[in-house]
Amino acid sequence: MGALRRTADLVGRWFAPLVLLGGLAGVLFPAATSTLSPAITPLLGVIMFGMGLTLRARDFALVVRHPQAVVAGLLAQYLVMPLLGWGIGTLFGFSAALLAGMVLVGSTPGGTASNVVVYLSRGHVALSVTMTSVSTLLAPVLTPLLVLWLAGSSLPVDAVGLFVSIVEVVLVPVVLGIVVRALLPRRVERALPLLPLVSVLGIVVVVAAVVGANAETLAAVGVSLLVAVVLHNACGLLLGYGAARLVGLDEPARRAVGVEVGMQNSGLAASLATTHFTPLAALPAALFSVWHNLSGSVVASFWSRRPTTAEEDSAEAALPRTE
Repeated sequence: MGALRRTADLVGRWFAPLVLLGGLAGVLFPAATSTLSPAITPLLGVIMFGMGLTLRARDFALVVRHPQAVVAGLLAQYLVMPLLGWGIGTLFGFSAALLAGMVLVGSTPGGTASNVVVYLSRGHVALSVTMTSVSTLLAPVLTPLLVLWLAGSSLPVDAVGLFVSIVEVVLVPVVLGIVVRALLPRRVERALPLLPLVSVLGIVVVVAAVVGANAETLAAVGVSLLVAVVLHNACGLLLGYGAARLVGLDEPARRAVGVEVGMQNSGLAASLATTHFTPLAALPAALFSVWHNLSGSVVASFWSRRPTTAEEDSAEAALPRTE
């Protein structure tokens, strides 16, 4: 546990700068970094397998014990961000490809770094892990349907192809990771401290590859798209926190839901956009990956200085208030 905590602190401290460096590498060396594009999907599979290795059956117990907290968080996850992506993209008058990219970012499950940010924010880590896990398992069905609904009128959406891709890249690796941990618990335990670092390096490569492949386009639409991505992330964080507060969750749970809603699996969005749409559609995901890790670091720093009460920090903090 001590090694895991040290690794989490290290990732929280260096994640945002490393992802930013990946984006800068894509801008400065587009010819070299764009050649990494074929590695996006395999890397994401490795990251998802690593996520599966961190999960145990008890991580899903919160769904049974306190379903209202999990359901409230998931509803916010899969309603707030997709609608925000569509609304902001429409407001900015983005092309069909960029609009699809915004919707796709909003329709993906919680980000791979969200659990670390919640931990650093003194939020409810168990609720965060549960939301990330369940939203990831629901992604093969919900993500294609949401993209078809919100972006299908702008350009053709292969919902079946999206479903198959998410099953292959997300569901299968996560389930394999869970099975491997169940079969080889001691070996996996020894490897756990390394997994966050593997995820960080994988996301850095994804960002560099997507930015490098779209360096010229980024120069043309960079400011407006960056503003749109910042708004998307900020509104997700605020509305996620607000939704949790509205249904009566305590402060640690509000922080967890806010982070889970605001931080998306942008690596998955980039992979799906590159495979099923155009490289341009992956650009919102690449920028989102850079920005949400920077904003996550800021949010974690802010909340870490505002501890909750000992009662709220307990494992039951996700329960709605009864008063």
